[in-house]
This record gives sequence, structure tokens and C-alpha cells, in this order.
Amino acid sequence: MGTNSMNHGFYYDNQTETPRLVIPNPPAKLKLFSVAAAAACCCCCCCCCLLLLLLLLLPAASSLGLLPCLWVIDIFDIQSAKLDDESTVFPNPRNAVSEVIAGLRMFGLGNCVGDHRFKTIIPTLNQPQVDLIIESLSTENPESAFGFFNLLRNEYAFRHSRVSEFIVAHVLAGRRLFKELRLFVKQMVDQEGPGSAHLLCELLLHRFRDWDSSGVVWDMLAFAYSRSEMIHDALSVLARMKDLNLNVSTPTYNCLLHNLRHTDIMWSVYDEIKDSGTHQSDHTFAILIDGLCEQSGLQDAVSFLMGVERGDSGPSVVSFNTIMSRFCKLGFVDIAKSFFCMMFKCGLLPDSYSYNILIHGLCIAGSLEEALEFTKDMERHGVQPDTVTYNILCKGFHLLGLMSGAREVIQKMLIKGLNPDHVTYTILICGHCHTGNIEEALKLQKEMLSRGFQLSVILYSVLLSSLCKSGRVEEALRLLYEMEAVGLQPDLITYSILIHGLCKQGDVQRASELYREMYMKRIIPNYFAHRSILLGLREKGDISEARKYFENLLTRDVTKDIVLYNIMMDGYVKLGNIVESTRLYRQILEKGINPSIVTFNTLIYGFCKTGKLVEAHKMLDTIKLHGLLPSPFTYTTLMNANIERGNIHSMLKLLEEMEENAVQPTHVSYTVVIKALFKLGKLQEAVHLVEDMYAKGLTPDQITYNTLIKCFCRARDFLKAFQLHNEMLVHNLEPTPVTYNVLINGLCVYGELMDADRLLVSLCDCNINLTKVAYTTLIKAHCAKGDVHRAVGLFHQMVKKGFEISIRDYSAVINRLCKRCLITDAKYFFCMMLSNGICPDQELCEVMLNTFRRVGDLNSVAELLAEMFKLGFLRE
Repeated sequence: MGTNSMNHGFYYDNQTETPRLVIPNPPAKLKLFSVAAAAACCCCCCCCCLLLLLLLLLPAASSLGLLPCLWVIDIFDIQSAKLDDESTVFPNPRNAVSEVIAGLRMFGLGNCVGDHRFKTIIPTLNQPQVDLIIESLSTENPESAFGFFNLLRNEYAFRHSRVSEFIVAHVLAGRRLFKELRLFVKQMVDQEGPGSAHLLCELLLHRFRDWDSSGVVWDMLAFAYSRSEMIHDALSVLARMKDLNLNVSTPTYNCLLHNLRHTDIMWSVYDEIKDSGTHQSDHTFAILIDGLCEQSGLQDAVSFLMGVERGDSGPSVVSFNTIMSRFCKLGFVDIAKSFFCMMFKCGLLPDSYSYNILIHGLCIAGSLEEALEFTKDMERHGVQPDTVTYNILCKGFHLLGLMSGAREVIQKMLIKGLNPDHVTYTILICGHCHTGNIEEALKLQKEMLSRGFQLSVILYSVLLSSLCKSGRVEEALRLLYEMEAVGLQPDLITYSILIHGLCKQGDVQRASELYREMYMKRIIPNYFAHRSILLGLREKGDISEARKYFENLLTRDVTKDIVLYNIMMDGYVKLGNIVESTRLYRQILEKGINPSIVTFNTLIYGFCKTGKLVEAHKMLDTIKLHGLLPSPFTYTTLMNANIERGNIHSMLKLLEEMEENAVQPTHVSYTVVIKALFKLGKLQEAVHLVEDMYAKGLTPDQITYNTLIKCFCRARDFLKAFQLHNEMLVHNLEPTPVTYNVLINGLCVYGELMDADRLLVSLCDCNINLTKVAYTTLIKAHCAKGDVHRAVGLFHQMVKKGFEISIRDYSAVINRLCKRCLITDAKYFFCMMLSNGICPDQELCEVMLNTFRRVGDLNSVAELLAEMFKLGFLRE
């Protein structure tokens, strides 16, 4: 700094090489670091006293106007007043270490931080210089040493040496700041990493051996390594401590035991604890019991607990809690309860942890009533339920899907003066999402945010999943943006859920945009995202686009996933392209990918669909060659194909094989067998088969009953058909529109048409939703019978119900009218069709044209030909 600078503080005049102290007037805040620098240059007592006296008088003199605006004190002028024979040694004015130490000693860290000179010196310091400063301060002013260390690390991003770190560790140990020491050494160990124990031990041994509190630092180092699960390093430190006769604390031994509880080394450490005479706490025994449960099973753990009971100290509540927790996790809640009772016999009073362990175990086991009773018992014994208790009960109600009960638990919690925490809200939101009550879950989310809680990525993912399952994908996307707005980054699961939801709705384009967004954020999509997009493309019916995407995945070596192949194969099979599906199967084998049972089921379904039963049966043998077991779907598909071909004997043979291989038939399998029995004319056996299903715990579905009803309608046994309909209602099985279509069609074809009309009227009176098929069935039946008036009435009724009327519906009616040569009525429906904006096709026009010619209605022929010409069906 040059002499022309008016900056306050201590500096050197570049021209005169004179140290100067510059003080502004008025001195609102005296720059103390500059004074300290001047004081560092004066070792003589009189010089220091004179300087300090001047400094003390400066503010007063300045305030009285006795001094000029700027004082520049020449330090060497003060020095010249000293006696010539005085031996004076000045530190090098350029020695940064001396300047910093002197300033911090005299004025403290807080007053020096803002000084210009201080700010200039600090960035120039290196590790050895900082080590000297911190070591010097540690003996005189430990607080300044720690503060200076943190200032350099936090404000200047200074990388401290291990020496400085251990000095600070000794400072914290000396001041008995054990919590801060534990955190400090833990950070140090995490930064050094595994395998660093030897280096740190050598430094401690040779550099800090005679320091006070060295034993505490050694112990904390072992604890930190153990806490960070660097077990070999922790054992290495303990070995050096043993050589130095340093004591190991109980928490350090306990931490090490906890990490070694899965191994036999645990017992070596325990022997060392006993040999060293280290106090064994309740947690020591609890860790040993937990370790025995992990290693040898529960019997040894119980024996150890009983041994402790017979000892001098006896077992503790912590030990009992540990073994109770283990039994509850294994589902043996009754045994855990017996240990709970044993606590009272041992003169121990269970604490809140004891009760919470049992209540949790009972909730997981579904014994919610008993869990609530234990909560009451808890209060009777003077142990107040805490937030954890109520959270456990909420979880219990959630597991049973009884969210109303969870709400009551929260009410009790609030009455007790306890507030829901993050866990409470998480349980409630997840519970409502799982039960499909997304609205309540979203309300809780808003309440959670209003109370200052931050939702986790997992909780947002649960909400997103629930919205997507409800088809509310747009809301899910808005929630994603909200999630990002509060600073949470969506993860792989979050994106996968949204991609799947968009694909399920057919919005593959937006799903692909999210897919690209994942890549931009360096989140690598997993198989789930690939499957969703591929499935979405296939479901849109665009098999060529799906194949392009699949080939793209192939170039990135992603297609090791058999599910991707299964999706493509299934797409080709549904289009009837078994050849391409088989080609993909060969590609799977060539790439060395193991086909799954779904792969074979897809091929079997494809072969059966195209009538290639021989190839389908061969594929059944191939399944066994690959070491896979055929599934119920495998056998059911083959059985159904054989029935369709009339091969009842082959179907029954497959059923026998299915039972021999212990493959349990599903309700679909039984439905297929019912079809076979009907073809054999064994209707009563088919009914008995339904009874067998109930006996085996299988519930027939609507398709099973519809199949049976259809069989009895064809057999003209309408009484039994309607009995089966009533049986569905008894079993809380809602008949589907198909059920009523089967009954109406059965009455139209095999029974009385009037009964079918009455059934339709009855169903409409009961507000039962019917499909268009019910009406078209009756309309066609009335047309075929010649009751055009009734057919027209039903047609108008169908239009009034809001059903979309197509060319096929008009064609079905007109064709039947033409067959009966009911020309006028056919022309009526034809005109109705034109007035509703529906154009006839050429096939319908030709049917009408032939009918008009057959009855000799030449005028109608001419009119229709003209209409056909307008429609482009005829050439000039």
C-alpha cells in the first residue's frame, strides 16, 4: 500500500519502509488489527505502554477537535525514545503469522475479521502457517483457535491440514465439547475415507502424544470410524490404543459391537470389554442379544438374556425390548407378549418403547383391537402414548384399509395435545391413496404444506401414482411442476410413473418428451419406462412405430429385457401375425436371452388363434425343456382351442395333465371346462363344477355365470338360466350388460319374443344399464317375425337413449325386412338413415335393389339407382 492511500490500518510506506498506523477521525470504530501489528513491532514495555496510552487518548482528543482529521503515527519515532543499550528484537514486519497471532491475541477474532489488512493476509497463508497460528492460539485462547479454523474453512474454503484438524479436536476435547468433537472427527474421518487409520494414528502418536485430552481424541477417532462403518480402521485404532494403555469408552465399544453383531468378531470385542474392565451398559447387552438373534437364532439370545437375569446387574428394559422387537419382526407376537409379562416379574417397568414394539407387532399381525387395548393398558400404568404410538395405530388402520379408524386415532392424538408429524401425514396420505380416496390425500398434502412440512420425493410419487391410476394424468403433471417449484428433483420412479400414466392414456408423445427430459437431467430410464412407451405405442395400434422404437432400443443394447420382446410378440399375435412373433422368438434364443412363461404363452395363444394346434402343443413341450412350469393360462388357452375345434378328448387330457403337475385351475379354466361339458350335454355336471369352485375357494366371475346361462338358454331351460342370474345376486356378483344380452338373445332365439320384450321393459324400469346390443337383438328379432311396428318403436327408443347408430344397425334391420319383402318398411328405415346423415354402403344398396326387382317395384329400382349413382356406386 502506498503512502498516498488514506485507508485506515497498519501498513508499510513503500518509499520510507516505515510502519505506519492510520486512524480516521472521528474514529467510529478503531481498527484494532492495525494497532496489533504496531504492537508486534515493539517488544519494549515502555514503547508498548506509550503506544497504548496514545491509542486510548485518541478517541477523546479527536472528539474535542484537538487532533487533525488523520493521524499518522510513525512507529519508529516512538522506538527512538528507547535507551540505546536496550536489547530490542522486532518481528519481521512482513511476517504474516506474527501479525495474525498478535492481532487475535490482543483484540480477538470478532474485531479482526473486518480489518482490511487481516483480509489481505488471510488468502496468502499456507497450511504450515495456519498450523502455527492455530497451535499458538490453542494454548492461550482455544475459542479463537476453533473460530479461526472455522473462519478459514467456511469463508475462505481453506483446506486444513490433518495437524490443524487434530489441534482443533484436542481443543474441543479439552473444553469437554463432546457433541461437537464427535461431529468434527466424524467429518474428518469421512473426508479421509477407508484405510486412513494408519496415517492418522501415526500423526496422533508422534505429534500429539503428550497433549492433554489425547486419550479422548483417540477414543473419538475409533468411535467415528465405527460410526462410518469403516470397521477395519476402527479395529486398527483400538489396537493402537491398547498398546498405549488408553481407555476405550463404552459408547465406542457399543458402536463397534453394533456394526459387528452379524459376525463372530463381536465376541472378541466383548471379551476385550470384559478384560479391560470397561463398564457394560444396558445397550451393550441389548446389542449382544440382537447379534445373537442375527447369528444363531432366538434360542441363544433367550439363553443369554436369562444368563444376564441371573447376574449381578440383571437384565434391563432395553434388553427385553430388543428381544421383543426381534420376535415381533418374525411374527411371533404371542412370545413377545410373554417377555413383556416377564419384565414385571423381574421388577422392571416397561417404557414407551416396550409398548410401541408390541402395539406395532399386533398391528402388523392385523390384531388391531388388541393393539388398542394395549394402548389403554399403557395409560393405566402411567406411560403416556406418544406420537410414535399414534402413528403405529394409524399404520395399523391403514393396513386394514380402515382410514376412518385412522382419522379417529388422529382426533385422540390432538386431544392429548400431540401434533401430527411428518410420519403421520405420510401414513395418512399413503393410506388414502391406496384406498382410492385421492381427494382426501390431496387435502392432507395441502394441510401438510401449510404447516411447514416438506413432502418427500417418495410421497409425491405416491400421489402421482394414485392420480395416474385414476386417469387424472394432467393433475399429476401439475403436481410434478409443483414438486420442482419447491426444490425437489423428480427421480427415476417419479418419471416412470408419469410415463406409464401418459402411455396408458395413449399420449405417447408427451411420454416421450418426459423420457427425453429424464436424459437431459442425466436420469437413465429403466426397463419400466421403456416398457411403458413400447406398450403405449403398441396399444395405439401403430405396430410399425412400436417396432421402430424397439429397434432403437436394440441399438442401445437395452433389449436384454425379455418383457420388451414379449410386448412386441403379443402385439404381432393380436394382429394375427404369428410369423413375425415366431421370428422374434428365434431372435431371443440367438441372443441368449431366457424366454419367460409369458413368451411361450404368447406363442401358444398365437398358434391357437390361427388354428395351428399342433405347433401350440409342441410349444407346451418346449416350455418343459427350458425348465419352466406351464401356468394356468398355458393350459386354459390350449383347452379352449381344443374345445373350439371340438377336440373334447384332448381338452380333458390337458385338464388331467394340469392336475398331475399341481397347476391350480383358475375360474377361467373352470369356465372353459363348463363349455366342454355343455357340448357333451352334461349341464348338471357343469352346475356342480361351479359348486366345486366355491368349495375350493375360487369365486366364479360374471363370465363363468354368463357361459352357464348361455348354455341353459340354448337348452331352452330358461327357469335354470334365471335361477343362475339370481344366484349371482346372492353371491354379490353384479350381472353385467352381457348377462342381460345373453338372456334377451336366448328368449328371442329359443323362447318367446314377448318374454324378451317384458324382460327389457322390466330392466328399464329398474334403471339397469343396458348396451345397444340388447335393443338391436330385439329389433332384429321383431323384423324377422314381421312385427315392423314394434321394431320401429324399439329403434326410436334406442335413438332416444343416446346410443350411436351406425350403418351396421340400419343394415341389420333393412336386410331382415328385405328378406320378408317388406319393401315399404325397408324404404322407411332407408330414408330414416339418410335423414340422420348416414350414407348407405354399396352392399346394402344392392340388397335393396335385388328386393325391389324381385317384387317388381320398378319405380323404387329407378330411384335407388339414381341414389347409387350420386353416391358413386355406379359408372355412367
